[in-house]
Amino acid sequence: MNHTRFSRYVAASRLAPAATLPLRLGAVARHCSTTVRSSASWLVRSREHVHYSYDLEPRNQEHLAWFVATATGCRVDAARGYMAELRDDEQLRRVITEGLVRSPRRATIDPLLRYGRRIGWYAFVRALRPQFVVETGTNRGLGSAVMAAALLRNGGGTLSTVDLDPRGGELILPPYRQVVRHTVGDSLSFLNGLAERQQPIDLLVVDTGYTAEHERAELAAATPLLADHAVVIATKSYCWQELSGWSEDQGRNFLHFAEEPRDHWYPGVGIGVSFPSVAARAGR
Repeated sequence: MNHTRFSRYVAASRLAPAATLPLRLGAVARHCSTTVRSSASWLVRSREHVHYSYDLEPRNQEHLAWFVATATGCRVDAARGYMAELRDDEQLRRVITEGLVRSPRRATIDPLLRYGRRIGWYAFVRALRPQFVVETGTNRGLGSAVMAAALLRNGGGTLSTVDLDPRGGELILPPYRQVVRHTVGDSLSFLNGLAERQQPIDLLVVDTGYTAEHERAELAAATPLLADHAVVIATKSYCWQELSGWSEDQGRNFLHFAEEPRDHWYPGVGIGVSFPSVAARAGR
């Protein structure tokens, strides 16, 4: 019996699970050995225990360019150009790397700059050219610095960012600090206070990561503050349905980009984006 006929016989028989067990074990073993190797390498070379940093696979970066282009309406070659712009920004790399080395949390931080999904944040700011960006969840301020660099490259716009941790924002350094207002406090109180500013939010980045209920509350608080053409980004859409559900309620579009970290055991998170219809965007 040749191999093809044997395969058909096995597939049609009750013996299929047992007969294919060696093949399935081999597939699992290959996958696990790759994960074990990357995990062992990371354990030796990295200091991080949370907020893992990594670069993205080249193929994944191409997917991200199309993702940005779809959500913003820009050309995909423009999105690729924005992403390359960030990768080639030596001044930003030097400033952030020096900030990582001096950080009060340097004992648990790798002194290497890896943008991950934030390369997409930069491209969103460059493509949308927002005048007012709001970020909840500053943490170290890597994403804040990246978006500030995009605002400076745009020639206008400001970023307001908030975090409960008083240590947060240590990477928001000159010259990027000039377009950033960093607040230490509760994100919901912060968003409610923005109503007094009377400036609509053009781009909202929700990155607090507390609970699904908290993200839902942030979206509710931000809803009346958003410009009609506003774009909303959330990090936790890979595990929560808050942004997709809110988008449906608001008559908006939703997409999710899944990260593929390069040379890292962590599977990554991604970018969830809520954006208006083409008609609404054209009326901006």
